[in-house]
Amino acid sequence: MNQSEDKRTILLVDDDTDFLFQLQAEFTAAGYEVLTAPNGKQALEVLAGIRPDLCVVDLMMEKADMGFTLCYKIKKKDPSIPVIMVTSVTHETGIDFDATTQEERSWIKADALLDKPVRFEQLQREVTRLLKG
Repeated sequence: MNQSEDKRTILLVDDDTDFLFQLQAEFTAAGYEVLTAPNGKQALEVLAGIRPDLCVVDLMMEKADMGFTLCYKIKKKDPSIPVIMVTSVTHETGIDFDATTQEERSWIKADALLDKPVRFEQLQREVTRLLKG
């Protein structure tokens, strides 16, 4: 089996191009195949053609709740794809929510929720945990 067949594919979706570029570089260096989309609409176009092993989705993009919508559509297409939602909502508004309980995951549709700013090591730990599961 060659190296490219071993690589896990991650779809990164965020309207912050600097954040997207940084994560793409870090995940590529860590050995992942990385696809990116700057908004939910383009993410859906990517998802129409491929099945990533995991998605990292920003909450607020072209619409304030686009991340929720995108998570719902990813899980509807394939419930086995792990989704990590990253958001600065808590940082910007003080409103705190999580995806730790079954009830929260039932409406958030994400397998993990991380607050921005997020360290790559923290994100990579969640990716590793979810891909093992």
